[in-house]
Amino acid sequence: MSIFTIFSLLGGVGLFLFGMTMMSTGLRNACGSNLQGILEKATKNRFLAILVGVGVTMLIQSSSATDVMVIGFVNSGMMTLAQAIGIIMGANIGTTITAQITAFSLSNFTPLLLFGGVVLYVFVKHSFIKHVGSIIMGFGMLFQGIIIMKAAIAPLSQTQGFADFMTTLSNPVLALLFGVAFTALLQSSSSSIVIFQAFAVEGILTYDIAIYLIIGAAIGSVTPNLLASLTANRNGKRTALLNLLFNLIRAGILIAIINIAPGVLELIQSLSPGDIGRQIANTHTIFAIVAVLIEAPFAGLIIKLTRRIVPVLPEETQKLEDRELKYMNVAANMPTAVALGQAHMEIARMGRIAYKNLQNAVECFFSGDSELAAKVKEREETVDILNQEIGKKMVMLRSLGLTDKDLERVSLMTIASTDIERVSDHAENIVEYNELLTARRAKMSEVARAELREMSDTMLESLEIALEIFENEDYSKIPQLYELEDQVDQFENDLISNHVERLMHSSCDPTAGVVFSDIVTDIERCGDHAINIANSLRGKLIEEGKEI
Repeated sequence: MSIFTIFSLLGGVGLFLFGMTMMSTGLRNACGSNLQGILEKATKNRFLAILVGVGVTMLIQSSSATDVMVIGFVNSGMMTLAQAIGIIMGANIGTTITAQITAFSLSNFTPLLLFGGVVLYVFVKHSFIKHVGSIIMGFGMLFQGIIIMKAAIAPLSQTQGFADFMTTLSNPVLALLFGVAFTALLQSSSSSIVIFQAFAVEGILTYDIAIYLIIGAAIGSVTPNLLASLTANRNGKRTALLNLLFNLIRAGILIAIINIAPGVLELIQSLSPGDIGRQIANTHTIFAIVAVLIEAPFAGLIIKLTRRIVPVLPEETQKLEDRELKYMNVAANMPTAVALGQAHMEIARMGRIAYKNLQNAVECFFSGDSELAAKVKEREETVDILNQEIGKKMVMLRSLGLTDKDLERVSLMTIASTDIERVSDHAENIVEYNELLTARRAKMSEVARAELREMSDTMLESLEIALEIFENEDYSKIPQLYELEDQVDQFENDLISNHVERLMHSSCDPTAGVVFSDIVTDIERCGDHAINIANSLRGKLIEEGKEI
């Protein structure tokens, strides 16, 4: 076997992988954001989630891509582990379709696929048609890669060294480990199964060895998800672990079945006698379906095991409690006054969470605490979720037959909720300013930091008073609030003037200067939101404590 044959084999593998990537990317681009929307909504029951996992993975030809999206949803709190496991199970079935497709002999049509795909991709300007072209071109590259691989693999059967290596795989344990390692290297079970198919068609692999390679490939396919979870929170890590546990249990189940009832393999082979490529594809699909059917009823136990390995911390429990509505329980027979009171308390609770977030953001800016920054971003997601849930309940309130006065109060509380949500947005902005300074290695002068600290403290005091006014509807502190707001506005004018002067004397880092201006603006806007929150339930403008 010459070095050029090895180059040819590597080139075939590369072309196949690139074709898979192009096809997957084209499918995702053609579908737009619909795939993510489907994944988010299709978790009402586990059976539907499994079907969606199958369908989406068939479309994008990548269980890893589906699983990574699921990790992102769980990481952001939009999906629970109980919802995620169904999609993960479905993805394990959907990924077997690639092997089914490649089991067909399409070598005569590959040049036509390549030509048609290139024409659509290069000469058509409509974006959707271009994406379709990239899908067709990806299919063509995929099959052309297989053709090149088969041509390069043929001489391997005559090579003694390679034959000796393949003999070692007759040991089921070694075959299983090789399947895990090879798939982890390629980061795609679809790719490794297709390569195993090519080896088997050329007579290098036997069906008995391929069985254990298939089982190992399912375990190795979890590698991209484990890597993606490294930067995720604990829930994201649990999702990746959930996938790993599912595939480890799957491996144990399948090994037990084929050893206890070897006739199962003979039955699968009998579906496509004499066609080992199709036999491997069928085995891959049937194994996936059987594993899902057996494990689906025990999904709750797999989730419990996942949580035992990565325990739920007290702060995670608190986060989950924060993201659930505590007071609002809109019911058709509920007295209007009670429903409105519950809404008021829920929004006030959200206000306290947003206030805490702003406090932490300011502290993070001056301390540079990265853990505090992560908490601010998590709490910002909490406020966003609460705002959305409260908004949905407020819409339901309108169906209770409210009076015009009550409808006005619902509208005013909805506006207050929006102001509170914006306060939390500014908290996230402040944290990002600190990250920008760190990334650019820019330093802000101690004078500038002291000015910002004083302005921030004044703004936080005004927001604290505004929330008290909102909660108690006691407007006796309105004059004090407006006095603090005037101070914040004066700080803005003074700090910007001082900043310009520092710039003129070249005593200010350019990046730090931009951050300084931005954070002053954010602090001033938080002061404005404080005024809006304090006055929101009155429905009237207040100036210096007097109605106008």
